[in-house]
Amino acid sequence: MRTVVDRALVTGWLLLAVSLPLGLTLEALHALKVQVYLGSELRRELWTLAHAHGNLLGILCLVFAALGPRVSADPARRRRLANLLALGAMLMPVGFLLGGILNSEGDPSLGILLVPVGGLVLLVALLGSAIAAFAPRAGDRRGDTDGGDAGAD
Repeated sequence: MRTVVDRALVTGWLLLAVSLPLGLTLEALHALKVQVYLGSELRRELWTLAHAHGNLLGILCLVFAALGPRVSADPARRRRLANLLALGAMLMPVGFLLGGILNSEGDPSLGILLVPVGGLVLLVALLGSAIAAFAPRAGDRRGDTDGGDAGAD
């Protein structure tokens, strides 16, 4: 069974491994003047959004993997937050990518519906992480502003 850190790391690296080559592919399609890409302004925009969101959300997953234990001391809560973060981080770029496939000029395809779902899931994960980060930890003293580990650095 994967740990929370493993899950977030795999998701982050996977998003970066797919999104970075996607950006290079988009540049190549533009340079080669491929009409499927250049012929639809909406497709270009959606695929660029897929590339950008995939990279940024991949980095967010890696940051969560690095900071997860500081976000919440409760492993079950961290697991829920990591699962939500991974799900939302995958849904958004996939939604943008699918929205640009088989789209009409004025409207994206139905795949775009994954974007707001992913955004809501990400919002829940981020708010949950913020709330967990502000929750008092075992051993914290009242008035101790650095979490009680001032000498740990």
